[in-house]
Amino acid sequence: MTSASPDVSNSNPGLVTFLQRELLPLLADLRLAIVLLLTIALFSIAGTVIEQGQSSEFYQANYPEHPALFGFLTWKVLLTLGLDHVYRTWWFLAILILFGSSLTACSFTRQIPALKAARQWKFYDQPRQFEKLALSTELEAKTWESLVPLLQQRRYRIFQAEDKLYARKGLMGRIGPIVVHISMLIILLGSIWGAMTGFSAQEMVPSGDTFQIKNVLDAGPLAAAQIPKDWSVRVNRFWIDYTPSGTIDQFYSDLSVLDRQGREVKHKTIHVNEPLRYRGVTLYQADWAIAAIRAKVNNSPVFNLPMAPLETEGKGRLWGTWIPTKPDLSSGLSLLAKDLQGMLLIYDTSGKLVSTVRSGMSTEVNGVTLAVLEVVGSTGLQIKADPGIPIVYAGFGLLMLGVMMSYASHSQIWALQEEGKLYVGGRTNRAQVAFERELLTLLETL
Repeated sequence: MTSASPDVSNSNPGLVTFLQRELLPLLADLRLAIVLLLTIALFSIAGTVIEQGQSSEFYQANYPEHPALFGFLTWKVLLTLGLDHVYRTWWFLAILILFGSSLTACSFTRQIPALKAARQWKFYDQPRQFEKLALSTELEAKTWESLVPLLQQRRYRIFQAEDKLYARKGLMGRIGPIVVHISMLIILLGSIWGAMTGFSAQEMVPSGDTFQIKNVLDAGPLAAAQIPKDWSVRVNRFWIDYTPSGTIDQFYSDLSVLDRQGREVKHKTIHVNEPLRYRGVTLYQADWAIAAIRAKVNNSPVFNLPMAPLETEGKGRLWGTWIPTKPDLSSGLSLLAKDLQGMLLIYDTSGKLVSTVRSGMSTEVNGVTLAVLEVVGSTGLQIKADPGIPIVYAGFGLLMLGVMMSYASHSQIWALQEEGKLYVGGRTNRAQVAFERELLTLLETL
């Protein structure tokens, strides 16, 4: 005994009728597609202008409630709507899916039927049918034999039956819009996949340290599998090149990618606009800082003292640390630095500037000899992974191909020989002037 699966069309004919007559035409409506495309463009611009993936404190500082940006955009509105991570919000992904559904519906209801109609050929067997064509004429029937070779020279595909003829070329122009729709669907798929599986992170790593990606700022719901756990990165060296005037020219990070056993699998020196890429993860040179100083007092062991950034109220970047000058920590010196090449300022406990020193040099201060062996810099790395990028690039490549294909004109020519007369006419879907010239040249030759 067997059981048949239920037929949806028979069990719920009202639903099928609604989908075919109401929902499908609505999705295929060009006006809806334009509105969705403009909406996607608008929120994409918002995601470009508004900093993405920052902390709530950042948005509170830059988008205060009084005064609100544009009178309404505050940090609360921004976080509530998800404008801090536009491309991963449910509503933005829903718009992408709806736009993809509109493209699919348009393809099946308009573009594919238009291609099928273009592939079919039909003869004109009545002279009055040529009167409907914008370009048509009447010639002597003796020119019939010359017509076929002339059309073949112009790369027309010819269908002929007795005294009737149909010729066409440029069928690629009908395929082009379908290719454009497919490419846009691929781009949307890549965007959704990237939003679901991509992540961005930021690490500040002192020169000489090894790290794994931990400080993830923004990540999609499926991004956990993309965050690498089987390899790490060692910062072999970080340094800055300065101009003669003392400003920063470029900063560099010499990086090594290490496997689980600590073996180097890739090595590269990166700088701004020259990142390191490994297994779909890209490491950009984005920032720098002063991590620590290596110093000693008299004949003491070498201190490796961390330096912390100081608040300067927007007047530049400054780092500071404190060095004890007595074993009981009852006395010490404060050191301030603003870059990796300049001098360090030394202050006593009363806040008085007592001396200066450069890296690799020493100075006498408060009865002790202070030697600064090295100022250790930190490299700021911006780390991103977007598995959807190859899909998006493939979609854009196919889009350019589809656009070029769409420029091909689909031209059709009919001919009928009847009662000593030859009727010739044609039409095209684009490049009307060029087609008129071609047809007129053909008729003049006949």
